Amino acid sequence: MKIVFSRKGFDSSSGGGPSPIVDGVPVSLPIPAVRGMPGPSYFSLGLSCHVRHASRGKLSGRSRAHHDPMFREDGTCLFGQYGAAQAHLENRGVGVGDLFIFFGLFREGQEKPHHRIFGWLNVDRIVRHGDPGMEALRRLGHPHALAPHGRNDAIWCGRGSTAKNIHPDLRLTMEGASPSLWRVPTWLEKVGLSYHDRRDRWLGGDVLQSVARGQEFVADIGDHAEAQQWVRRILSLMP
Repeated sequence: MKIVFSRKGFDSSSGGGPSPIVDGVPVSLPIPAVRGMPGPSYFSLGLSCHVRHASRGKLSGRSRAHHDPMFREDGTCLFGQYGAAQAHLENRGVGVGDLFIFFGLFREGQEKPHHRIFGWLNVDRIVRHGDPGMEALRRLGHPHALAPHGRNDAIWCGRGSTAKNIHPDLRLTMEGASPSLWRVPTWLEKVGLSYHDRRDRWLGGDVLQSVARGQEFVADIGDHAEAQQWVRRILSLMP
């Protein structure tokens, strides 16, 4: 198995600020749709107030969202990727049976922003433009089905859900630290994480200085027992 730590949602450069934590639940705000690209309004997603506050008034309920990843009521998730990030997934051999762990930047009240895990997707199929399954995804309104984003555009599909709590084990950022300073399971350094090959990023034991930008970070855990146990625990916290 491979785990993909996938950065999604609002941050200082995409949207303008962190996503909120509302009544103990992380609410990941989809990034704004690129001008001219399709997408639902933030109002239709029930996110008007949150997006206005997070963007400091630059966005409103009328603004269009890039609704991706798309978590559905039937317990499935649709996630589109393209370009260099999609190529990275393919080059690392990510495919059916692998797991995306979605994380983003969040803030509760006036506390400092931090990175935390908010959702997951267990891949059971990959749909590309020209595949028969793309029409059904277009009818569901997924942005990567409505308008191709690049030559290697693909939609990753499977079971998936979001966190309904802010359990401490879903938090990546160390308490009181900058968002990119993470506390991670000790097995991760042994297994390795793409874009984090530099030894000076691993600060001993369970501390990682994560890269400032990037979308998809891949860990090939194989049948590593500790990693498999961690996966089961993380998923149990996001029913």
